[in-house]
Amino acid sequence: MDYDLLYKLVAEIPAGQVATYGQLAKIIGCGPRQVGQALGALDGKNAKKVPWHRVVNSQGKISVRSEGGGETLQGDLLRKEGIIWRASGRIDLKTYGCGSVRSGRLEIDSSSLSVSDYR
Repeated sequence: MDYDLLYKLVAEIPAGQVATYGQLAKIIGCGPRQVGQALGALDGKNAKKVPWHRVVNSQGKISVRSEGGGETLQGDLLRKEGIIWRASGRIDLKTYGCGSVRSGRLEIDSSSLSVSDYR
């Protein structure tokens, strides 16, 4: 999987919007777990360049990390961007989803992306 392309795609998600691991995985050509692993591989300096917090699971929830922690920080960052959870604890992907959520595909023109080194 091309981590640099993934990081560039995530960087294209506007503040106040989210994308799912699955949407990004379809664009990159990998599995959703690989997207999560790649985002988990970001170190502190690069995590500031890539808005990893804007990626949620297909249910519109923040995924629990295998190593624990991070969920509170992700929620705080999303709230600061104006994202509101439903009473069910889910983010409404129709309201806050980046681009069109139909067909589970994030609509970012990946042909125009220039890949930078984020690692």
